[in-house]
Amino acid sequence: MTGALFEFTFLLAAPFWLLMILAPNWRPTARVAASPLTVLPVLAVYLLMAVPVFPELWDAVRSPDIDTFRELTALANGAGAIWAQVIAWDLLLGQWMFLEARRLGISPLVMGPLLVLTILLSPFALLVFLPLRAVLKPKARPGNGIPDRVGHASLQ
Repeated sequence: MTGALFEFTFLLAAPFWLLMILAPNWRPTARVAASPLTVLPVLAVYLLMAVPVFPELWDAVRSPDIDTFRELTALANGAGAIWAQVIAWDLLLGQWMFLEARRLGISPLVMGPLLVLTILLSPFALLVFLPLRAVLKPKARPGNGIPDRVGHASLQ
């Protein structure tokens, strides 16, 4: 059962990734991406895997060292719980990047590949996204009060 849950974990997150990558301009996509509740199914799997190994998990986080962590990940449920945690955090990070990109006016053609990289190697994707975010200013929309690229607030 642990193996099936491990594989099922990403499938629970996949619909949200697909929306952000393949339907970024569809209005419901932004609403879905703005909700932290998208990770609840993944966290349910996390709990199913973490509870049976909670003493080992607690040891690994209470007094972290490489050997204790290695012992946790040697257990199928321990590795599965860590995987579910990674999937949940990656999804939340991807949702934040998606929403920031919309706010900054970054093209979906740029963000699509960057979100795929986030799925695969989120730390690398974040290292690409943060400098991109730093050099861009929020995209001005009439009447939204968000500063445009030259620093003036739109007042329409």
